[in-house]
Amino acid sequence: MEIKIKYHNPELIRIGQIAVGNWIDLRAAEDVILEKGEYRLISLGVSMKLPEGYEAWVAPRSSTFKTWGLILANHVGIIDNSYSGTNDIWKFSALAMRDTEIHVNDRICQFRVVPVMGEVTFRECDELDSLDRGGFGSTGKR
Repeated sequence: MEIKIKYHNPELIRIGQIAVGNWIDLRAAEDVILEKGEYRLISLGVSMKLPEGYEAWVAPRSSTFKTWGLILANHVGIIDNSYSGTNDIWKFSALAMRDTEIHVNDRICQFRVVPVMGEVTFRECDELDSLDRGGFGSTGKR
């Protein structure tokens, strides 16, 4: 699979092939100071053209909260391949849970490329064919 990529900050460390894992790190492309409770879209400094039939899922790295106190405000970012213009710059939707500072090239999130969901149809019915599990959060409570 080939992905075309445009870098918008010449200081940004280039994305390379990963040796371990299924997610690819993304870096902040700007220095940012956030106060507790502040929200900001942090530039990741890249625009990409994903292959037809694929989308990218962007999520925090496991260390993002511990290191910077950031959570991804929308919990997961979905970037479809129509967001692929030269100036469609990827961003991290950050909510600061404490005062924090992010610098250019800090690895604040990660992404993976996945096939888009195929066509779905819905058929209305009065009952489903499975047993009830007992409600939300019921796994393993039998």
